Amino acid sequence: MNKSEIIDTPQFQRLRFIKALGTCYFVFPAATHNRFEHCIGVCYLANQLVCALQSRQPELDISEADILCVQLAGLCHDLGHGPFSHLWEQFVRQARPEKQWVHENASTKMFDYLLKANNLVEEFQRYGLKEQDIIFIKEMIYSVSGNGSEWCYRGRPREKAFLYQIVANKQTGIDVDKWDYFLRDSLNLGIKVTFDYHRLIQFSRVIPVEEQPQICIRDKECNNVYDMFHARRVLHRTAYKHRVVQIIDNMLIDALLYADKHIRYLGSNGVRYPLADVCDDMMAYCNLTDGVLHQILLDEGDHPDLLHAKKILTSIFRRQLYLCVGHTRPSNFATTFKNIKEALERNIPKDSTLTPQDLVITQVELNYGMDDQNPVEMVYFYNKNSPMKTRKIKKEESILVPERFQEKIFRVLCRSNKEDKFKHAQVTLMAACQELGMKEPYVELFPPLFSLENHK
Repeated sequence: MNKSEIIDTPQFQRLRFIKALGTCYFVFPAATHNRFEHCIGVCYLANQLVCALQSRQPELDISEADILCVQLAGLCHDLGHGPFSHLWEQFVRQARPEKQWVHENASTKMFDYLLKANNLVEEFQRYGLKEQDIIFIKEMIYSVSGNGSEWCYRGRPREKAFLYQIVANKQTGIDVDKWDYFLRDSLNLGIKVTFDYHRLIQFSRVIPVEEQPQICIRDKECNNVYDMFHARRVLHRTAYKHRVVQIIDNMLIDALLYADKHIRYLGSNGVRYPLADVCDDMMAYCNLTDGVLHQILLDEGDHPDLLHAKKILTSIFRRQLYLCVGHTRPSNFATTFKNIKEALERNIPKDSTLTPQDLVITQVELNYGMDDQNPVEMVYFYNKNSPMKTRKIKKEESILVPERFQEKIFRVLCRSNKEDKFKHAQVTLMAACQELGMKEPYVELFPPLFSLENHK
């Protein structure tokens, strides 16, 4: 099947207008790549891996239909992303917490809509793909883990469990989606990462593990696997969770929350959906891209909330950003976002004009993809002398492995640029940390409003 039949549709072309790194573009000007090219890259890498397994292990009985389904899952896995990618999920969760919305679920719905709107179901049948194959594609994009004793997938039997590990690997976290975005993001951000996906493909092998076939890696590639997970942490620390990126994220979410009820998109049956509900109707969702910012700015409405949204967006473009009050690292991971928020509210000075609404708390978690766990200990390795026997490599067997695999940071921002409120926010942060038995926070200096420091 020619992939252009999927690519050359309005539903897929929409991805050209959604930045893969969201607001990172405001800090890293070269981070201009979109979900469109990422999806094509994941499709390519998925094909590379599944074809390598087919060639190396013919006994796996990987069919041409299997290969095509894996390719299409890679191609369509991000169809459901909203404006500015992961930022949209944060917005919807704040605006409509009851939805518990995730972009992967939206991707399966958009995939269904793409097939129906472009009459591709019959085209799939022409290439031998049946309803079961469509289910398989959607399960690879979004589904629960199939790791338990009972097989929960419908698209393929347990004997082909390894196919579910290619695009999105819930068992080990080693998958082609990460390979593409680690390398694509690092290239455009100018951040060097060192893992080699070619060797991971070359030394991948399917081996039964607890009566279920899994993709395993040659033991000599253990350090390469560590490098891959380390790349994730480096990208999060340097770019995705950059201080200014997080500030702009929060400003943009505030603007979207104010504009929510006032900017609407036309969906099926003539219904016009507010921003946070657009994802409920794929016809409306097809028209929602990063261009929503300019739609807000150009809207002629005069409701106070809409005017406030415009003011926030204009402030972003003028680089008049929320101020970073300071940050702190909790002494243990038991300290939660709620603990910090409540402690801050309790410690606002009585004589201050500072209010809880002036403060924004952001939680930064830097890890290797599995919270405080060592992800390499979840990977099964094999030895060249025993290619059908697997084992796990413990931390003690590797060199230059971090002592801890997760770091948590709380940042406090101030929505007001008034110096008195900023200083009261710092006093509040220091008092909250003392109350919670945390280390004294690092606090920022108050910057001049138009200082060049604001551009860093």
